[in-house]
Amino acid sequence: MAIAVLALAGCGEGPNLDTPRDKAEAAKVQAQESATAAPQWDVLVRSPDNKLQALTDLTAWLLENGFNFYLAKEDGKDLVLLGPFASKAEAEARQAQLTERLAKKKKTDAESLVIEHKIIR
Repeated sequence: MAIAVLALAGCGEGPNLDTPRDKAEAAKVQAQESATAAPQWDVLVRSPDNKLQALTDLTAWLLENGFNFYLAKEDGKDLVLLGPFASKAEAEARQAQLTERLAKKKKTDAESLVIEHKIIR
């Protein structure tokens, strides 16, 4: 017959490392970092006049033409975005490349807009 003894040394003892003061200070630091962070930019790619276009057609065309994108949802609608870019100038340069490629390929069922990047949490 074997007897096993389990000792839980220090259960519930010692200082609580997550005190309310520490949490408040951490939240303050995070808020300051967010406020000082430079805004980022995206290029929104969509159908002109919000005409319906298959999302798969648009994303397939972007991939075939060397444009990396990501998808986001806003108000229940899928958004196709290029970016994020560190500056508005970078986003505008990528938008110009996209516009040039759209014109070259005679693709008239897509347009793009430079928008400020929204952090999705």
